[in-house]
Amino acid sequence: MNYYLLIYHVDDNYVVRRAPYRAEHLRLVRDAYERGELIMAGALADPVDQAILVFRIPDKTPIEKFVCDDPYVRNGLIRQWAIRPWTVVIGNA
Repeated sequence: MNYYLLIYHVDDNYVVRRAPYRAEHLRLVRDAYERGELIMAGALADPVDQAILVFRIPDKTPIEKFVCDDPYVRNGLIRQWAIRPWTVVIGNA
């Protein structure tokens, strides 16, 4: 299994604009978590400009599907995103 970070760079009005899409986004996050693909997820604060989702899966294919299905991405709340392999040195490997 490999670790991957999904890094979202959010729109300046993200906190205000997310309300209509939040339930669907959280359902997508919970589903990935329940399947054992997603380990943790959350937004960075001060400022709220990015969100990080940590996946542990064989390859990045499920993350690419997640991004395509995410209403935050589809509705322009995410300005930019990246999937980065993450080499865990210390922790729950």
